[in-house]
Amino acid sequence: MTRFRAIVCALATITAVAAVAQEATPAAPKKDVQARFEPPSGPGAGQAFLKTFEGEWTVVRNFYPPSGGAPRSATGECTQKMVQDGRFLESDFTFHQDGQTTTGTGISGFDPQTGLFTTFWYDSRSTRFSIRQSKDPFDGKQIVLYSVSLGGSHGQEHTSRTVSFLEDGGKKLIHRQYNAGPDGKEKLLMELILTKKGA
Repeated sequence: MTRFRAIVCALATITAVAAVAQEATPAAPKKDVQARFEPPSGPGAGQAFLKTFEGEWTVVRNFYPPSGGAPRSATGECTQKMVQDGRFLESDFTFHQDGQTTTGTGISGFDPQTGLFTTFWYDSRSTRFSIRQSKDPFDGKQIVLYSVSLGGSHGQEHTSRTVSFLEDGGKKLIHRQYNAGPDGKEKLLMELILTKKGA
């Protein structure tokens, strides 16, 4: 009987040790099946540039009427941060003008393989997305985007171009939008002047 008990105790000890060893051994990583069809891509030079936009900003928006005349100005605030493991820049704007408040959100991305940026914008003034994409690879200094029309989109008959760049050691961020008129000539339509808070 004593020998039987000793065998049982030994088996129990071996089982317990094996269980502890199994718990200590990390589980093998599961294979990313989706990667076979959609290979993941990491951040590149464009994301590094977008990261410099992070932070809290004050905003001045100047709108230049196509018909001419004095520009109309609005003030506001903007919060920008990198999301999705540093792959995209999310920009949340609030504008104040004539006693009214409007909001808008932009999502900016960069494809390291093509060197091109793509941005999506939506706001409280419209039910349509504004989509823009660069045509030439990133030069490391500024982002140049062109309007992209989707099927069924209206109001984008003329090409729109935006240029974004930093000034004053990264303390100022300028966005300028140029629209092409019927004669094909570009005119400045709007500019956003962002100044980093606490700079």
